[in-house]
Amino acid sequence: MQAKHFRENGRLSSILHPDLKADNQTKKHLLKPGDVLFAAKAIKNFAALYEFQNQPAVASTTFFVIRILENFSDKILPEFLIWFLNHPITQKLLKGKARGTSLASISKVVLEELEISVPSLVVQKKVLQISNLRNTEIKLKKQIEALREQQIQQQLINVLK
Repeated sequence: MQAKHFRENGRLSSILHPDLKADNQTKKHLLKPGDVLFAAKAIKNFAALYEFQNQPAVASTTFFVIRILENFSDKILPEFLIWFLNHPITQKLLKGKARGTSLASISKVVLEELEISVPSLVVQKKVLQISNLRNTEIKLKKQIEALREQQIQQQLINVLK
């Protein structure tokens, strides 16, 4: 998986096609459902959830793979970690510690030292619910604006006829 396979919102943009053959070396790097991918060496740093789609996948060196250990799975949701990493305040903090000129890179140390406030699972789910509703609202507003523009343009054409 490479950063180019993801859309702006961190969602997988296309069906993946194998770029390399599986062998004993790649097997130990196979992603598992629930893994968090963090694009540390990309134009836009973002976190995304690996959801097993069609074939086994391996993350490119662009990504850090964050796997929540079983003994922490009842404490933090991968989706909440993604929300936190993608939050504008966290992004600003990470960008401030990035290194490099043409392509800013977030180091593993910077990511490891990032402090995360982890509320209860109930609160995490509510935060995600509110965030999803807000994203839906933004998308609907854009659709309404596009439809309104079409309506006005059509009315202007009708006036000319």
